[in-house]
Amino acid sequence: MTDLVKTIEHPCADSGADQEDAERLREWIVTNGLGGYASGTVCGYPTRRYHGLLIAALPVPLGRTMMLSHVEERLVFPEGRSLPIGAEPLVGWNVPGVARPVTEFRLENGLPVWRFRIDGVVLERRLLLPHLQNTVYIKYRLLADDHAGSEHRGKLDGSLRLMIRPLVHFRSHDDPVNRANPGPYRFSASGDRYEVSAGEKLPTLRMTLRGQRPAFTLDAVESSEIVFRLEAQRGYEATGDQWSPGLFHAELSVDASITLVASAETWETLLAMTADEALRRERARRARLIASTRRAACGEPASGPRSPSVGRHDLTARVDTFTAELTLAADQFLITPAGRVEDTARAHAAGEEVRTVIAGYHWFTDWGRDTMISLEGLTLTTGRAEEAGYILRTFAHYIRDGLIPNMFPEGSKDGLYHTADASLWFFHAVDRYAEITGDRATLESLIPRLVDIAEHHLRGTLFGIGVDPADGLLRQGADAYQLTWMDAKVGDWVVTPRRGKAVEINALWYNALRLLEGWLREFRGEEAAAPYKAHAERARESFNARFWYEQGGYLYDVVDGEAGDDSACRPNQLFAFSLKHPVLDPSRWNAVLDVVHERLLTPMGLRSLAPGHPDYKARYFGDLRARDAAYHQGTVWAWLIGPFIDAWLRIYPGSRAEARAFLHGFASHTNEACLGTISEVFDAEPPYTPRGCIAQAWSVAEVLRTWVKTAD
Repeated sequence: MTDLVKTIEHPCADSGADQEDAERLREWIVTNGLGGYASGTVCGYPTRRYHGLLIAALPVPLGRTMMLSHVEERLVFPEGRSLPIGAEPLVGWNVPGVARPVTEFRLENGLPVWRFRIDGVVLERRLLLPHLQNTVYIKYRLLADDHAGSEHRGKLDGSLRLMIRPLVHFRSHDDPVNRANPGPYRFSASGDRYEVSAGEKLPTLRMTLRGQRPAFTLDAVESSEIVFRLEAQRGYEATGDQWSPGLFHAELSVDASITLVASAETWETLLAMTADEALRRERARRARLIASTRRAACGEPASGPRSPSVGRHDLTARVDTFTAELTLAADQFLITPAGRVEDTARAHAAGEEVRTVIAGYHWFTDWGRDTMISLEGLTLTTGRAEEAGYILRTFAHYIRDGLIPNMFPEGSKDGLYHTADASLWFFHAVDRYAEITGDRATLESLIPRLVDIAEHHLRGTLFGIGVDPADGLLRQGADAYQLTWMDAKVGDWVVTPRRGKAVEINALWYNALRLLEGWLREFRGEEAAAPYKAHAERARESFNARFWYEQGGYLYDVVDGEAGDDSACRPNQLFAFSLKHPVLDPSRWNAVLDVVHERLLTPMGLRSLAPGHPDYKARYFGDLRARDAAYHQGTVWAWLIGPFIDAWLRIYPGSRAEARAFLHGFASHTNEACLGTISEVFDAEPPYTPRGCIAQAWSVAEVLRTWVKTAD
């Protein structure tokens, strides 16, 4: 694999190195395929409660847990002088010195590498989380400084020592930073094995240092009032403490690296690989991911049969740098969920594995809606069709009352079902899977579940979700619930309730009916398909009669709502003709697309509300109430570029190059915010500041899917 390298020289020079402008500090994230991760700022300042070097994905009821928060390093010179490396120290070392900032930061195949230039030497730091392990490797290597003379380098080689102070704060990654310690920390050592524990309910953090003459000095310190500035800006508790048992140290030379290994796994697992072996295996895994996307782009998915009638553009399709970068970003969201014992048992009994999708890092878990929207981009575009099948069959098991779960809360194995559209997106995801893979066996096995969903919607189910017998349209709504994707809620305030007959819900309902009609005709015959054909035709007739907003030349967002028909200009109307079975009459496609293009399109996706509306918010910032008030009231959503491009190509099928141009802003975006991935949302006006989650599944999925779709 040719290295995929993203390099940023002097990354702290223009990004608020004094932390005053915390939002401008670039971030990084590495995940472990379990939902666990390591994440922080490039400059080393922890600004979020989620910044840490080992956030372990632990079994229910623990969920993702902060284990190793931070490390501080000092380089000790032969004469005894020592200098701190990276950001300003968080705890007292009782030794003066000015911190040496990062001179270079790189992502090599998505993995972070830092370089520090310190008085004639260059120190390199690498970080890696092995796949499917709650383990982190932090490797240090001494490099020669080209600006220093050979005599100076020779004197330093073999005579430097690196000191590393680990900092811990065992807590849920969602807990505020001022959460009290779970109990007194206990530290123990046996040879070169060191353990930190804090009670029976939490796992032990195991650490070891590999290198020349490694040692540990017991020097317990509790930090005082560490400030997490982004937490303050977001309206949360922003000051907390961390604890350190002491100092690791070892000799540092050009020929011998130093590696700190920290893990929530057993000693046998922790010691199974060296850092070099772990890196080699992870690089090979990532190379396979990119090769899999290349095969899928050429119409050759890595697994599963394929219908001969289905193809990507042609066999000359290639994987460019941006596609490869997004392939690695997509991998971060596909996980084997830790602690879902029943799911694992059922899957293994069928000879399968369990997979799900983390909706976004850092704070989202797996959400049904996000999973179904993201499925094609994350799995089918990347040649991971087998995993797509696992996901669909897992979610099918959880269907209750005609609904799939909206989400699985952190540390829980039980889903919450308060959503009106996730089950309809399930039809879309099944269709994309069946069409791209040709796997009719899985499709046929899901037919009873799909019929169950449709029948529950026809007769009515939870939260007021059901078909209105007067016109065949699907209505939804219940007090205190936000059931569509525009789901912001603060306390009892549902910001965009959209109760009534929402435009995208009915577009999805019509699409689901048409899909089910076709599948039933294939597997059970015309008689079984006929009722759903009739329901679809009635819904289509009513939709075109009710949703056209003549005065604006576009579609109502909601009809028969609590305050009548809602004429807010929103992107939801695109689904009326971006889905496989468009419910909107073709005579109105151009008008709707023109309005969306003119009023909602930005370089980073679509605004959630057009400027000029009384509720329009240009910025998404402030405390939780302020942010949620803007979440779907103008804020730009990256994932919506997917349906926009689908709608564009439906009208202009020969204009792939023009459609591709709508995606160019995202290639630049991967150099800001969280490097190598795509944020959840952006401000509605220039400079379109990235906001929300630093890495969002459907943002990455839809940009990747449409980037490949628009390839020459």
